[in-house]
Amino acid sequence: MTLHGEVPPAGLLLAAGEGSRLGRPKALVEVGGERLVDRGVRMLREAGCSPVVVVTGAAELEVMGGVVVPNPDWATGMGSSLRTGLDSLPPACPAVVVALVDQPRITSDAVRRLISAYDDGAQIAAATYGGEPRNPVLITRAHFSAVAETAEGDVGARPFLRAHADLVTPVPCDDVASPDDIDTPDDLAAFAD
Repeated sequence: MTLHGEVPPAGLLLAAGEGSRLGRPKALVEVGGERLVDRGVRMLREAGCSPVVVVTGAAELEVMGGVVVPNPDWATGMGSSLRTGLDSLPPACPAVVVALVDQPRITSDAVRRLISAYDDGAQIAAATYGGEPRNPVLITRAHFSAVAETAEGDVGARPFLRAHADLVTPVPCDDVASPDDIDTPDDLAAFAD
């Protein structure tokens, strides 16, 4: 539950890509015996996000604990997946935490910090690592439309966040998470170590 009321922020896991450099859809990849998509849904749920929406595309997925929303335009890039996900959120949803399926070292503790910043009045809260904003990002409903308008091609919320830096509350997460992602077989091998 959030201090803003009865409705907690939703979770939005972008999991539509084909993983061209990896050779298979990242959502289906297993790390530590768990598919990345399941790991992402679990992490968002543990942080208190509800509902958790999973945007799919390259692979058909069934996900326990998440609402699967197919993006027919997934091949155009992350922008269309972000728009699809934002459009699918319930009208009463006050905010959303956007996470990427290929970042298994993002933790529920990091998401809880974003939600805490939101409870303290943040309009947008971005996890930072080494002082640099990365994912996940919490966005309040007031900014859904503007974020969607700038999400094009393989770019999500970044253009909006850069253009409206005054709205972004940085939330240091270095001690509880890492933005390392899995793009290649070598990246995947590093996560197995």
